[in-house]
Amino acid sequence: MKKLLLYLQNHQTRFAGLVLFAISIALVVYINPREVKFKYEFQKGKPWLYENLVAPFDFPVLKTDEELEKERKSIVESKTMFLRKDDDVAEDALIAFEDEYKIEWNKIEAVAPLGKKGTSKVKDAFRRSVKNTARDLLGEVYQKGVLKPVGDDEGKVGEVLITVKGVSSPARIQDFHSISTATSAIRKAYADSSEAMQDFIIPILLSHLDYNVFYDEKLSGSYLKSQLEGIVPTRGIVQEGELIIFKGNIIDDEKFAKLNSLRKSYEGSYSGQYSFYFILSGQILQIGLLFSVLFVFLTQFRKQIMEDVSKLTFILINVLMVVGLCRVVLDFGVTYIYLVPFTILPITLRSFFDTRLALFVHMMAILLCGLMLPNSFEFVFLQFVAGVFSVVLVNNLYKRSQLFFTAAKIILVYCISYFSMAIIQEGSLQNLEPLHFAFFAGNGFLTLMSFPLIYFQEKIFGFVSDVSLLELSDTNNPLLRRLGQEAPGTFQHSMQVANLAEAAVLKINGNALLVRTGALYHDIGKLTNPMYFIENQSTGLNPHDELSFEESAEIIIKHVRDGIKLAKKNNLPDILIDFIRTHHGTSTVMYFYKQYIKNFPEEEVDLEKFTYPGPKPFSKETAALMMADSVEAASRSLDKPDHDKIDALVENIIDHQVDTGQFENAEITLREIKEIKKIFKKLLMNIYHVRVQYPE
Repeated sequence: MKKLLLYLQNHQTRFAGLVLFAISIALVVYINPREVKFKYEFQKGKPWLYENLVAPFDFPVLKTDEELEKERKSIVESKTMFLRKDDDVAEDALIAFEDEYKIEWNKIEAVAPLGKKGTSKVKDAFRRSVKNTARDLLGEVYQKGVLKPVGDDEGKVGEVLITVKGVSSPARIQDFHSISTATSAIRKAYADSSEAMQDFIIPILLSHLDYNVFYDEKLSGSYLKSQLEGIVPTRGIVQEGELIIFKGNIIDDEKFAKLNSLRKSYEGSYSGQYSFYFILSGQILQIGLLFSVLFVFLTQFRKQIMEDVSKLTFILINVLMVVGLCRVVLDFGVTYIYLVPFTILPITLRSFFDTRLALFVHMMAILLCGLMLPNSFEFVFLQFVAGVFSVVLVNNLYKRSQLFFTAAKIILVYCISYFSMAIIQEGSLQNLEPLHFAFFAGNGFLTLMSFPLIYFQEKIFGFVSDVSLLELSDTNNPLLRRLGQEAPGTFQHSMQVANLAEAAVLKINGNALLVRTGALYHDIGKLTNPMYFIENQSTGLNPHDELSFEESAEIIIKHVRDGIKLAKKNNLPDILIDFIRTHHGTSTVMYFYKQYIKNFPEEEVDLEKFTYPGPKPFSKETAALMMADSVEAASRSLDKPDHDKIDALVENIIDHQVDTGQFENAEITLREIKEIKKIFKKLLMNIYHVRVQYPE
């Protein structure tokens, strides 16, 4: 038991990593839908790459969304209109007409009689004749029907049914009167009458003209709804054992419809309780395999991440966020997946890690998302291409313009990728979805969220992004301003070292901004005793003259420890403190060491008193800084520097560092060291205005 506990204690970081991977696998398995997946991938316009496919059971051939939408549109455009005829309107109008007719007749008879001359009996007969004629005319108008305008729907009508006393019968819109046509009919009926008769009877008739046929919106709407609900989603059936497609056949519209219908029927019919545990087991194996790929990659090529729980947690949390977001969006519809900014993942990872890791993790994340999608190839293709371009195109994330340009380029990449796939699958431009292009535009602008996301994650996990490095490298930073005021020589030395190291790291494809920022802070420990360093001695007095060689060496070595304390006090990130720790490695304070030997040749030297405590550089950037620091400091002691002196200086210093094993922990090759030497020689000759040596 003790051995087990001791083993766990010694390998706690490794076990913590395994626990994180196990938790990640469990969470991804949990959010995955428990459905049987169709085992064939196919695309319209492409050949069928599998064996001859025979229907395993009876299934209906489903209509496409386009076909169903076309049917709905056709029904709406030629919908049946129900009209309602109100007989009470006509009855009320005729009664009112008779009452008004009687009153108006008596008035006009008293002033200018219209009736024929003769007995009262003759006059009454004429009055009744005029009234009955007018009443019959008004009744005929109402019998035909005066239709109240139905608005815009009138132009989108197929069949028209009119309902009278609960009985519906076919009709036509043009068979009904409008107020205008009814008025014309009344005037036409009295066209041959006297002007006095027209002036008397027509106004009375028109005053009792009203609508008696109305659009029945409720009945029309319910009937339209029943028609839309009655649309059949299928167009035929495929019998069990029927051949669906031969191997090598091109998947045309008909075969695509059958294959798509089979996939939906298959996934629906086998998703019961019986298959639940089989599906769960398969998902655990599949998702576990993908996470195992990431585990092996990190173990083999990024050991420093596996040994850092915070970095591993950061990567896995970002993967889980992407997969979780994908699952949430799928609940709203597959189409909305194009709106999800998956490229935020590689952009964020690229801000803290290298390009290779960012692309590898992005690929694994979209494969995990692809397991939940029906057409995973199209999704993986689009997201992979966009992810690669997003990482390649984002060189300076700290530049706001660069981020906006990157968003525009991502939108363009999405659009081109989708356009190419769509025209291959459909063979035309007719079925392109404009909404997808709108989603791609939204996707690109949502990518801008990576900027604040990087900031928050940086603060949470204690990482350093390019944005923070740019802020820290500003010479107006309080600590650097203090260095420039209290130790101006050291400040100028740090600036020159930053230029040399930055140029060298750019040549060997390292993080130039990181090494430049580290170089600016690598000697801040000299602020404790600035006058004990020769570059700050402007008065000609050297305080080391009053000290022993051991004491002088101790002060020089102590600037590393002082720098670490000062950096922590000013909340500098650990990645920059590493440059302070390692910029002298385990080298020797050679000047005071040799002076001690020269003055005390017979005494035994305690080498530890003249040796920096380390550690040695462990990255390209820290190694380049050590070289730049030593070369720049030594170059100041050159008397009349020329090509040969600079060449010998650079070669001797860096070769000595290599021989003493200062770079044995750094991932830097001899070829890269050779390139760094060339850069240093060229820059130093420019600094000291040395002409290139020409052959005699």
